[in-house]
Amino acid sequence: MINKSIKSNFISGFLVFLIALPLCLGIAKASGFPPIAGIYTAIIGGLVVTFLSKAPLAIKGPAAGLIAIAISAVEELGGGDHILGYKLTLAVIVVSGVLQILMGLAKFGKMGDMFPISVIRGMLAAIGVIIISKQIHVIMGVVPEAKSPWALLAEIPHSIMNLNPKVTVIGVLSLALLFGHPYIKNATLKKLPAPLLILLVAIPLGFVFNLSQTHSYSLGSFDYNIDPTKFLVVLPESFLSGITFPDFSQLLSYASIKYILMFALVGSIESVLSAKAVDALDPKGRVTNLNQDLVAVGIGNTIAGLIGGLPMISEIVRSSANINAGAKGRMSNFFHGLFLFLFVLLAAAVIKTIPNAALAAMLVFTGLKLASPQEFKKINSVGIDQLLQFLTTLIVTLATDLLVGVAAGIALKVVIELVQGVKIREMFDLQAQTSASKDGLVIKFKGVASFINYLKFKSLIDAQPKNQKIVLDFSEAFFIDHTFLNNIHNIQNKFTKEGGELVKTGFDNHHFQSQHHLSSRRLITNPYLQKTHSDLSKRSRTIQDMATANQLDFEANLSPSFIRPHLSAFSLLTRLRRAKNFVLGTREHYSFMICDIKYVNSDDFSTETSTATIALIFNIAKGGIPEFYTQGKTDLFNFITKYDFKLMDKSNKVPFNIFGKNEELVDAFFTPQITEMISDSSFNIECKRREMLIHKDWGVISEGESLEKMLTFVDQFASEVVKKRLEEATKDQK
Repeated sequence: MINKSIKSNFISGFLVFLIALPLCLGIAKASGFPPIAGIYTAIIGGLVVTFLSKAPLAIKGPAAGLIAIAISAVEELGGGDHILGYKLTLAVIVVSGVLQILMGLAKFGKMGDMFPISVIRGMLAAIGVIIISKQIHVIMGVVPEAKSPWALLAEIPHSIMNLNPKVTVIGVLSLALLFGHPYIKNATLKKLPAPLLILLVAIPLGFVFNLSQTHSYSLGSFDYNIDPTKFLVVLPESFLSGITFPDFSQLLSYASIKYILMFALVGSIESVLSAKAVDALDPKGRVTNLNQDLVAVGIGNTIAGLIGGLPMISEIVRSSANINAGAKGRMSNFFHGLFLFLFVLLAAAVIKTIPNAALAAMLVFTGLKLASPQEFKKINSVGIDQLLQFLTTLIVTLATDLLVGVAAGIALKVVIELVQGVKIREMFDLQAQTSASKDGLVIKFKGVASFINYLKFKSLIDAQPKNQKIVLDFSEAFFIDHTFLNNIHNIQNKFTKEGGELVKTGFDNHHFQSQHHLSSRRLITNPYLQKTHSDLSKRSRTIQDMATANQLDFEANLSPSFIRPHLSAFSLLTRLRRAKNFVLGTREHYSFMICDIKYVNSDDFSTETSTATIALIFNIAKGGIPEFYTQGKTDLFNFITKYDFKLMDKSNKVPFNIFGKNEELVDAFFTPQITEMISDSSFNIECKRREMLIHKDWGVISEGESLEKMLTFVDQFASEVVKKRLEEATKDQK
């Protein structure tokens, strides 16, 4: 088992290294730091911080989210002297790292829960716009004159008119590959991480365009210059010669103190939120000690600042890739840092051939994800109050800086709640009464449940056993905000995993800010009810009617945490984003559910999602059921966990292939009845740990006859499997 874990962590660490290498270089350059600075940070995050944080699957390294702070610090502190600004910023990073250590020791790791979600998203969107505004010019090989984000965006037409064709070809092609990677049909190319694929294209193009040699060329009547120091990655002569020590001479200036706070607060929030997101993706359900992790990140940042590196966080993109690559534990982070260290030592010449335009394309793509139009749409769906907070944070951040932007977003949120009748004192005072009932524990709220007093509730709920049912009764709460409800939504998964249940009730007389199930709500006399039959979508109403006709339970919206425990064996778990329209059935020897899901259908470098209807059969009796999946009608399961399956020969009697671990068990399981049921259906099955995932080409099944067919197949197939198990159990007893 240990050897398997080492192998899995070694392989996943290598795959993450391939993704991290170009990102570390690009983030460093975009931050106004030498490219090697990003490598230093990732190496420290891997070789040092791994053993301090004990975060199961998080990858530590530089993040795009801190680019805006870093480049502003270098420019403002240096006053035009880039090298001085870099050294002064290093001093800021050192002190902010020490501040993070103190914050972790003071148990500030939970502070990510108390910041309004829409404000955080507005901050990230602003960071995305800042990254795009700066890096779009690098893609075209142009050095812009403007400094502010708005002015840089306005200068894009000028850069287009003055672009360098050779550089632009590399940059635009790299960007196109990032957008097109999810649609690649070739199986071999699709397996390559998008950043690696870009390097495999961009580096040869750099040789074709002779970017490593200073020269001029003409295209039509226009002349262009190529300077390797501008268009290729520049590294120091040796790994150690790149080490730069901080300059503490201006540490007590207003600007330095401002950036110390920005690095510490924004970096800590991003790291905490990312660590929590990684925990949610962990198939084993492990939980990171956020305070210990914050101390570890602070130590890493202090060391990084002392030798010339960028600040680090728990980085979500690389961590997600780490999980999808099969990582088992924290040593995958160590191996990722080790591979970076060895590559810089032994293959620095390769790094020097990487075009800056390719790195800029990766960052522009990241910026587009952070500031995607979909983000505006998602925020708006939660309510106009959330959209206002989001836009205020975004606009003020772009006009000033991140600290002021976040403060403005929070201030607007407080004003919105005051306008709705909430009193300042109530925001800080959590009125929650706890009482026992025959079903479990009841926590009844009065007054206001706000982002400000959420931490008091968190302390209360953390003190309760998770293997029980807890009912949160909001019937007498005057106001409940979106952040409070979203945080409850996130911790419901812990209860489900430990055999308990966390239920929210008492909203019948509340006005919902929008149709979103986690929107802010306020107690009023004439309520707008969210979940009556008439308020459901047409599809939801049809599915509800079908469930009622078949005497099954229906829930329009349940937390994804409800379904995640049943997907723990399947790689779909890490790609699941939403689930709705649940049809739930419980039989004597098994249970099943059918629902619509939204999932990421490509690598973690993309946010593109698809929808599908899936079914799950679970709670089946132990023994006699092999792990298998069916394949043949279409090329399915292109993102299931890969095994060393043996293809079972069914003598051409079965119109599909069966892949399973245990040949004898597979042959015994696939009786003529079970084989015929699968053959006659259009559904595909994967079975792991006695739980079965069923779907039809990963598509949405239309309501009506098609959905009825799925329901019938799921129920009858589960019944046949259980029947076979009972027959075998009877034989064993005899």
